[in-house]
Amino acid sequence: MLNLTFHPDLSQEIKSSYDWYQLQAKGLGDDFIKELESAFKTILALPRTWPKFGANHHRFLLSRFPFSVIYQVHSDNLYVIAIMHNSKNPGYWLKRD
Repeated sequence: MLNLTFHPDLSQEIKSSYDWYQLQAKGLGDDFIKELESAFKTILALPRTWPKFGANHHRFLLSRFPFSVIYQVHSDNLYVIAIMHNSKNPGYWLKRD
């Protein structure tokens, strides 16, 4: 099984989105986190299943929230680069490789 690692900026991205959703409705931020956790498990199980997103990345679309998990697959590592909002500044993470 692959190791799961995250870009250092992800914790702040996730926290900001969590906080925003919690302000919209109590528990909605928790639902966002649960969907992310489920996405990570799914990606780890079948990492090359989701479409290529550029030359070296893959993209997994969340079903309930307008976000994508952007990641790279290496021999023994799955590296999550961004939790990208699908409508806001979608290319901001490109310099993170």
